[in-house]
Amino acid sequence: MSAFLYGVALQWKLDIRSRALLITCYVVPLLFFAVMGGIFTSINPQAKDTLIQSMTVMGVSMGALIGLPPTLSEIYGSDMKKVYRANGVPLYLGLVSVFLSAFIHLLLMSAIIYVIAPVAFDAALPVSLPAYFGSLALFTAVSLSIGCVLGLMVKRPAKLTMISQIIFLPSIMLSGIMFSADLLPRFLQVIGKLFPAAWGYDLMAKGGFSLGSLWPLAAILAVAVFLCGLMLHKLKSEA
Repeated sequence: MSAFLYGVALQWKLDIRSRALLITCYVVPLLFFAVMGGIFTSINPQAKDTLIQSMTVMGVSMGALIGLPPTLSEIYGSDMKKVYRANGVPLYLGLVSVFLSAFIHLLLMSAIIYVIAPVAFDAALPVSLPAYFGSLALFTAVSLSIGCVLGLMVKRPAKLTMISQIIFLPSIMLSGIMFSADLLPRFLQVIGKLFPAAWGYDLMAKGGFSLGSLWPLAAILAVAVFLCGLMLHKLKSEA
């Protein structure tokens, strides 16, 4: 257990020094929040009711789908996995430590939005604090699990960036955080439901745990964990 905690703490320190993670988990999401928060509430005063949730979904999605995968790709796309094996370190340690480190960073970013939004934009706070952060934790875990799949599956940085963008952009545009998903054609609404952003936003905006939003997130998480297990097994056999 001490070795595991050391690995997580070490990854946390490395991530703090990472310019890419700083940009995708803090700088861009918080700048987007600062600019779009004012625009949203000026155009539609009712946006204050879900501003915290919508800005949080955007920030978590960016950090998980764009910020996390390159870090995993660097670890498992290099000889690092051979170093793990030579020193008797479980191959999954890198995945778990990166996951937990990114999870903490994204929760911190979300907490900053939660604290600043009511002061800066008169945004409404969620009705239930435990339910909101419980929903946020689940959505963050599901989003990061998809980022883990991308990081393990795609080894080339240029290709990884392209695929991450292809998944990130529609997940945000079709999630309902920019405008109501009901305004979209039916087939685009269906496509939007394939991404965790739509379900995470719905779950957090309702202020409680809704079974209708919980089971899709649980299903996405289960599939992502299964795929990560398969890819780690493949990497172990190749090491």
